[in-house]
Amino acid sequence: MPKSDFKQTVERAALALGFGMMFGIILLGEKFRMQVGELVDILLGPLPEILPFHIMLFVMAAITGLYASLIQKYTMDWELMRRVQDQMKNFQKDFREAQLADNQSKVKKMEAERSAMMDDQMKMTKQQFKPMAYISIISLPLFMWAYLFIAKQEIPPMLIFPFWGEKMLTDFVLGPIQYWIYWYFICSLPISQIIRKSLNIGGV
Repeated sequence: MPKSDFKQTVERAALALGFGMMFGIILLGEKFRMQVGELVDILLGPLPEILPFHIMLFVMAAITGLYASLIQKYTMDWELMRRVQDQMKNFQKDFREAQLADNQSKVKKMEAERSAMMDDQMKMTKQQFKPMAYISIISLPLFMWAYLFIAKQEIPPMLIFPFWGEKMLTDFVLGPIQYWIYWYFICSLPISQIIRKSLNIGGV
């Protein structure tokens, strides 16, 4: 098999696995989430005996942040994204000025230009789907493992949050969002920003 064909086959398989993981979790519900978590538990099961669970979530956030950033760096055309976003910022500024000046001829001309810009916007949108699928292959199984671990605990882990005090990680912060999910995202945001900055990703 030629190298290019092999690469395409691997890419298609990875995309199918990633999207299958996302749709499975959404459509198949609790049973599928537990099954995915149990598979990952074969590898990660002993780790909570070594590290506290909130530190495990921090490690997960670092792993997924690095993995996601590397995937985005090498699968997305960042020059295209910068160009499209710069075009949109300039367009919106000029369009607003034309509206305020009641320059109807310029407004009509710019509305025609907006349609022409849609092609680049569609390309940019399509680019975001591929890394999303690749990222799901690692991040969703890890997340489902954490979900399974929490569900199995007779006494849920506790963590002290600034201003809120000590909270059980299974308590709810807002709506269906539990404290362990909230803690994961608190860890994930700064770690991801540091990694993206070091890899020169985004900056648009």
